[in-house]
Amino acid sequence: MPCFKDKKRVVIKVGSSTLAYPETGSMNIRKSRMLVEVLSDLKNSGREIVFVSSGAQCVGAAKGGFREKPKDTPSKQACAAIGQTELMKFYSENFGRYNHNVAQLLLTRDVISNEERRTNVINTFNKLFEMSVVPIINANDVVSIKHLDFDENDTLSAIVAKLCGADLLVMLTDVDGLYTGDPADPNSEFISVVDNINYDIIGMAQGSGSAVGTGGMLTKIEAAQIAAEAGIDAVIIGNKDPKLLYSLFESDNARCTWFKAKK
Repeated sequence: MPCFKDKKRVVIKVGSSTLAYPETGSMNIRKSRMLVEVLSDLKNSGREIVFVSSGAQCVGAAKGGFREKPKDTPSKQACAAIGQTELMKFYSENFGRYNHNVAQLLLTRDVISNEERRTNVINTFNKLFEMSVVPIINANDVVSIKHLDFDENDTLSAIVAKLCGADLLVMLTDVDGLYTGDPADPNSEFISVVDNINYDIIGMAQGSGSAVGTGGMLTKIEAAQIAAEAGIDAVIIGNKDPKLLYSLFESDNARCTWFKAKK
């Protein structure tokens, strides 16, 4: 594995399973604070950090009294509205502990597909970097249209990486990378480097690994493919300990799967 110490603009995506307890859907405060601390430290090292954060629906559902994430669209969108304010309050306060300001960008596919709106988003990214602000990105689930918008943030994170001209896309997930089969199967082999995403690689993908998540390994591979085709390296790494992110930038022995950028 290479050391990614030379990567200066990094998109880091986390899912609901990183931020919330699977049993309750409530925010895992200890892990979330540790994640913000690590991202703040990486920013202190001279990197520009873009944070793609899921979790609004999950956190909103817990705060709204739901026992689990609702299935109907009005309830899901209401929970997203509640949860988004909770998340941004948490991020603003905790990044603020390390003297970093944050900004919220909520995106939908029509924003990305419209040339003028897309240009405005790019200009906003550039100004935020100039101001040394941490952009925090999520899909705009409150107004999204089912089957037409982002139903998971893996794809969104890859598109954001393209929009902001990132050097690296990092996706945190329940497993530490890609395996040839079920990660729980001792006969499955760990894959550390993927030179080319083909049908064999796609066939290794598993479904969503968490009760609170909406994506899975397949959507992460698809996101890695979008990034790689745009010339951006992509990494899948485990989410159990946010401090593992340091290993990507400080050593060459990170336990992760690296999807090589196409040159």
